[in-house]
Amino acid sequence: MRLIARYPTLSEAQERAAFLRSRGIATHVSGLTSLRPNLAHRGRDRAALWAVLAEQAEDAGQLLEDPGRPAPSALDEPAMERLETDGAALARRSLLRALIVTLVILVVLLVLVISVADAAEQVSGRVFHDLDGDGRYQQGELGVAGVLVSNGLDVTVTDADGRYELPARSDMDITVVQPAGWRVPVDDRQLPQFAFTWKAGGTPETLRFGGLPDPGPLPERIDFPLLPAPDADHFRCAIVGDSQTYSNDEVGYFRSSTIVDLLDEGLDDGDCMIYLGDVVGDDLDLLDRLLGVGSAVGVPQWLGFGNHDMDFDATDPAHSADSWRRLAKPAYYAFEIGQATFVALNNLVYPCGEEDAQRPGREFCLEDRPRYNGRVSQTQMQWLENLLQHIPEDRLIVLLHHVPLVSFSDADRPVHLTDNAADLHALLDGRPALSLAGHTHTLENLEPGEWYAGWEEHVGVGPLPFRHIIAGAASGAWWQGNLDVHGIPMALQRMGAPKGVVMLDFDGIEYRERYRGARLDPRRGQWLSLNTPAFRAWHEQLAAWMARPEDERDSVPPVSVHDLPDVQLVTTDELAEGVYLTANVWLGSRSTRVRARRGQGEWFALERPQKGQGEAAQTGALYADPFSVQRQASDSRRAVVSRSGNSRTQGYETFRGRANQGVPRPQGRSLADRNVHLWKARLPSDLAEGVHVIEVESVDRNGQRLVDQLVLEVKTERPPRFWRVWN
Repeated sequence: MRLIARYPTLSEAQERAAFLRSRGIATHVSGLTSLRPNLAHRGRDRAALWAVLAEQAEDAGQLLEDPGRPAPSALDEPAMERLETDGAALARRSLLRALIVTLVILVVLLVLVISVADAAEQVSGRVFHDLDGDGRYQQGELGVAGVLVSNGLDVTVTDADGRYELPARSDMDITVVQPAGWRVPVDDRQLPQFAFTWKAGGTPETLRFGGLPDPGPLPERIDFPLLPAPDADHFRCAIVGDSQTYSNDEVGYFRSSTIVDLLDEGLDDGDCMIYLGDVVGDDLDLLDRLLGVGSAVGVPQWLGFGNHDMDFDATDPAHSADSWRRLAKPAYYAFEIGQATFVALNNLVYPCGEEDAQRPGREFCLEDRPRYNGRVSQTQMQWLENLLQHIPEDRLIVLLHHVPLVSFSDADRPVHLTDNAADLHALLDGRPALSLAGHTHTLENLEPGEWYAGWEEHVGVGPLPFRHIIAGAASGAWWQGNLDVHGIPMALQRMGAPKGVVMLDFDGIEYRERYRGARLDPRRGQWLSLNTPAFRAWHEQLAAWMARPEDERDSVPPVSVHDLPDVQLVTTDELAEGVYLTANVWLGSRSTRVRARRGQGEWFALERPQKGQGEAAQTGALYADPFSVQRQASDSRRAVVSRSGNSRTQGYETFRGRANQGVPRPQGRSLADRNVHLWKARLPSDLAEGVHVIEVESVDRNGQRLVDQLVLEVKTERPPRFWRVWN
């Protein structure tokens, strides 16, 4: 037999068969199933029409195109009946032989491992304009040419009819790269639908969150619908780092902070939300609710994969993202908007092993307790290289990944860097590019040419070839700390910035970055304070206490925020010893210029201690931000108790149900003592007594201006702090 054509319904195929039989063509109709990437449309019946005699196939095709033409190979009725009778018996015998052969082949394939099948099978389908929006390919819906489709390794381009063909792999995500001017459909959670996941046999070990089920045989075809979108060069994206919700209470905090702010931003159809991993905190059952509240913003939610989104009970890196792939989307993929190509990478290897441990500083990969390491797998690196071959060199490449390629805050901790960062830089050489990461719960706007001690040693990276932004965390410092006026944990991050999101405003291949602090005035972008001798002495005592193991120190801190005198009232003696004006510019970079003036006096510059010229982090009280440290040092919510009888509401929980209870103390495990976005200037030692209004202005590389004021009192002696008692 020879295939003539396929039809979307069995009845349509039978109708064509009846016509051909009336013209003397012996036919056979078989049903088949075509699975689609959208789960809601899987299992739709289709049919194939066959010519029983191979030599009649050409006549059959011509008759279907031109029913009036003659059929030279036509059979008479008796011949048709004999052929059908004999053919049925032949088909049964052929089927039996085919079944026996198939069983033998399957046994051989199992012995030779499934990868043997990869070389023999192909994946094919069509990318099409979904005119009626039902997600199904219908006759009359045109294919979309020039669209990139991948199997997670190979990348191909659709032909003039939107068709593609790729080698099948035993474990793969078939993905379409959303092209500029089009958009993929979204589900009711605003989650883009652009992938079909297939893992032969499913996840081979039992995982808490289910892994991937056995998908059965590969579908006959995998089609991808596209919808038209504005082909605009200008669009906005909200970059959400580490929402990291460990509980439903924390999902509520995320809803009432980040989501409320993004509603105020007024994102439009062509805009997007991008999560940079650690979307949830080790509980993938929270993902559906979190995406549900995120869908209120009304734009597609593109997800990155983080170390708290993985299957921690997986024993092989090949399976540690399987539950994520079932519940969310592939761990790596690409999509386009405007003149930007966004490339989401999975740069987490869990559990890491001997391959990772060969690099100095990764010996932890051989410990008994499974650990992760920051590295992009070789398969992904090859996929990225293949992808870039199809992307014009003048397009902006935006890398999306959880672990930073490099960072200031963890420059000396290789587990929090990406081993093959230098290889990624090399792949992007000469292209406009941007790296976006999360993970560290810090804001870092690292410019081309900037670098710090530890990068070269740990990952072979010197001065940066393009901008790297670590986007902070929507959870701030893991939802810790006192509640703000909205009833949400203040959770200031490691270098003092508030929790929040980075907003990127794209215009062609250019972009403007700004930071929106959660539930704060959107025009605010910096904290002002004064670093005084009293602050430095107080910080040193508290930092020394925090550095000791908990079981070796007094349960009560040596000092609290109440022991710190007012830092905006200083004496002439303190000025002589050294008082510094500080500006913590949350998303400041080397290009940011900060200046100040007293009253209407002359402007003077504030300098950033960290120059980004290969030096190590400058640490200690002199390099800390007094504004944020005071708030981080006073976590009193842990001491709030009741008679409710519920032990879990005494204090509060974070992380995996970790209890934060007892005496008030600083949040977290250490006191902030370094900062890459802090500017400072020493005030004159001869500053006159009285009240001084200090105005501070910062201007970033895009001309965005922030202005705040601070009121300073100078006195000969510090007045009494507390209520005076009269006899």
